[in-house]
Amino acid sequence: MNTQSEDQPQIRIYIAGKQHIHYVTEILDVIEESSKARGTGIARRSPEYVSQKMLEGKAIIALCGDDFAGFCYIESWSNKTYVVNSGLIVKPKYRGLGLANRIKRFSFSYSRRLFPEAKLFGITSGAAVLKINNQLGYRPVTFEELTDDPAFWRGCQTCVNYDVLTRTDFKRCICTAMLYDPEEHPEEVLEDLDKI
Repeated sequence: MNTQSEDQPQIRIYIAGKQHIHYVTEILDVIEESSKARGTGIARRSPEYVSQKMLEGKAIIALCGDDFAGFCYIESWSNKTYVVNSGLIVKPKYRGLGLANRIKRFSFSYSRRLFPEAKLFGITSGAAVLKINNQLGYRPVTFEELTDDPAFWRGCQTCVNYDVLTRTDFKRCICTAMLYDPEEHPEEVLEDLDKI
């Protein structure tokens, strides 16, 4: 059971599955609206892509009762040596409750269990995600230290800042790159997913 203070809505975090596919349209709408409101780029994903992540057990969903509250998905690259937690979003009415932090911690711990040897990385322009990643042990890196898998970088094509990435030969962009290398954290203790 997820723990929260009594004055906050009871939001539970789950590994998404087939039973959550009906939330996909709302998830994508919230991601799109958030990107527009912030004026920042974001890689757009199709409903089929997000649904597939759920079917693979590589998506995290937060619900308040039956109401969608937040989301994130997991993808692996370069023969599972690199893993990314992407699409982190919290529905506006649930912001300010620390939910993004909880979802990110859950997806981080779950990813570390699924891919214990992999390096986790992310690219983001969001200050909140940068702060959370830092707290989890990620460090800023150059883009050259990330996966060189072309499929990952193709995912950036729908971002409004893709031209910056291509003009710099995939070495720089508006986003900050961050990396978590498990070899740098030999004393790592993963959180219990039921307590996040």
